[in-house]
Amino acid sequence: MVKKSGLGKGLESLMGEADAEIGAMNPDSSVPLARIRPNKGQPRKNFDASELAELADSIKQNGVLQPLLVRKSNADYEIVAGERRYQAAKAAGLQEVPVIVRDVSDDEIFKLALIENLQRADLNPIEEAQGYKKLIRDDDLTQEQLAGLVSKSRSAITNKLRLLDLPAEVQDLMSDGRLTAGHARAILAVPSDEGRIKLAEKVVAENLSVRQTESLAPLFSGSGEPTKREPLPQSFKRAARQLRMALDTNVRSRRCAGRTREIELRR
Repeated sequence: MVKKSGLGKGLESLMGEADAEIGAMNPDSSVPLARIRPNKGQPRKNFDASELAELADSIKQNGVLQPLLVRKSNADYEIVAGERRYQAAKAAGLQEVPVIVRDVSDDEIFKLALIENLQRADLNPIEEAQGYKKLIRDDDLTQEQLAGLVSKSRSAITNKLRLLDLPAEVQDLMSDGRLTAGHARAILAVPSDEGRIKLAEKVVAENLSVRQTESLAPLFSGSGEPTKREPLPQSFKRAARQLRMALDTNVRSRRCAGRTREIELRR
């Protein structure tokens, strides 16, 4: 049985409420950075250093324009949404940041963080897939239900989850931004992990396009040994030769569908 969740109403309504709270907050409300700690379940693991530096420079000039969404955690606060702003504020040397405090359960905090990152397109494909997998597992959701929650199509959820079938080495290349989701879909056509890793390494080394990767995928799908073709019986060769002479036309014997053999006449 699927657990009932306050987040089952979908991404837009959920984040709409959060945005309304942010907009209604007194802009003078602030909390010392020393009393704020990151969310351990934050779906986003990688923060681009250059983007953080740009945001830190902006914060030095203009301050933190959008408050962090936090929840109380004993005497301190835990980030629900806005860790990138938190990291940049620290880099900018701020002592405190504006926040809104919301009563968020342990079950809800990961979902809110995931949804915020999805709206901002802050997650790489592997982080997004891992987030979906965690929601499905923790909330006993079907892919259809998850699709409704995060306002995605079911096929988009399915395709994203398939990325987790890739070997860890290939997932790391995606997390680093060296492979795109398009590359990954082409690599998934290779059945073995060994073949997938070799193809991924070739794509990165030679900076191949998605189309080039798709063209190469069949070459990495076999065992690497040439297929041995069973020779045709001599009787078929003789029959073809006799027909060629009798009919004065081109006749050849060939194999069809593995075991079936036939005589083909060509005029």
